[in-house]
Amino acid sequence: MKSILYSVCIGSLALALTAGGAQAARDKRSDNAKPQQRSAKVQAARPANTGRSMSAHRNVSAAQYRQRSYAKPHTSSNAVVEHNSGLRAVRERNLARNERMRERNSQEFRARRDVAVNRDRNVAVNRAKNFDANRERNVAVNRTRNADVNRFRNTNEFGSRNNGAFNRERNFNRTENAAFYRRGNVRITNSWHGDAFRGQRYAAFRNYHRQWHDRGWWRSHYNRIIFVNNGWYYWNAGYWFPAWGYAPSVTYVYDGPIYGYNGLSPDQVTVNVQEQLARAGYYDGPIDGVLGPMTREAIAAFQADNGLAITSAIDEPTLATLGLA
Repeated sequence: MKSILYSVCIGSLALALTAGGAQAARDKRSDNAKPQQRSAKVQAARPANTGRSMSAHRNVSAAQYRQRSYAKPHTSSNAVVEHNSGLRAVRERNLARNERMRERNSQEFRARRDVAVNRDRNVAVNRAKNFDANRERNVAVNRTRNADVNRFRNTNEFGSRNNGAFNRERNFNRTENAAFYRRGNVRITNSWHGDAFRGQRYAAFRNYHRQWHDRGWWRSHYNRIIFVNNGWYYWNAGYWFPAWGYAPSVTYVYDGPIYGYNGLSPDQVTVNVQEQLARAGYYDGPIDGVLGPMTREAIAAFQADNGLAITSAIDEPTLATLGLA
């Protein structure tokens, strides 16, 4: 009986072993057909690293070991992120450095430009300032210098001319006096006979009388005859006289001698007298070189104010008192 039971158990065990071997063969073929799933199963079946020796993994087949050895290594995503972060940091540093260089170059350019602009502006401002300052300084210096020079020249040149300056200062009220005499209190003199006209300086007036001669006669007797103010004048003994008859149609506003000096013509001498009388306030007519009634009236007023013989003409004492001769 025991032998029968023993045989039955052995037979059951053999069947079980045979069924297990067949199942193992099928699992092996299934694993070869699906390597990825097998690898996953192997990794799942692989125990964690707990410090055990390599002997615990001896049951792994050679195919599984080979497949695991040639599998592509796994790259960590953290390393990629760190690499990209490093590249980004380098790029940002380069951008910041380029920006600093651009800013520095811009500042240097502005500084150079400002220096050039300020230099030109300063040159222009200083030029204008110096010009204005020099102009004011030169005007002041020249004004003082001219005043000193003219004062000295006038003192030396006119101070000794028969006390002309003294007489002009003495006749401070000459304008009122001239107006007074112009109202008829002084008469224009046409005759020079009398005690007031004694002396050599009035001899030409005392001895004057009108002469009528033709052109030939005048030319044969006088070598200097000129035409001024629509009339002919001849030169004799320091005076200009009208040459009556030199031209039949010529008439003269003033019939008498005109004292000449420095070789000037009678019209130029008359112009100088008119200008001096106008400055002194005696004459307000035209400066035309014509010894007409207004000029003769002013001469008479000036002669009366200065104690001169009233010739109403241009004589030597009158020119000396005016400071002209």
